[in-house]
Amino acid sequence: MVIVNIIQHLILTSENVSSAYIDYLNQNNISWIATGKEHVDLKRAMAILADEFGIKRLAVVSGKINGGFLKADLVDEISILLGSGIDGRTGQPAMVDGLTSSTPVPLKLKSVQSYPDGAVWLRYLTK
Repeated sequence: MVIVNIIQHLILTSENVSSAYIDYLNQNNISWIATGKEHVDLKRAMAILADEFGIKRLAVVSGKINGGFLKADLVDEISILLGSGIDGRTGQPAMVDGLTSSTPVPLKLKSVQSYPDGAVWLRYLTK
């Protein structure tokens, strides 16, 4: 028999969270990890995901959290899919937000794949 545990939602929060919020998460069957006194300790959260849930690899897809994971040295690969069009909307999140260093994160090209519709998939290693 194979048991599969699928987490649909997972909240990472600091330990400085209200018990009412934790109660809300529990009542709505939302998994959560509270680690770090004032801010989420992403390294510890990833260790908990590996130890408690068996998760060794995950995708992070949002501008601000991408920056947090990069700052915590938790990103080993950047995957960028460029579509064959231009989106000029304002107020949209950047691929990476929240990096405070003025030094760019060095990347090493891993692979490039092009598609018939003109899209290009770029994969970079960060280490």
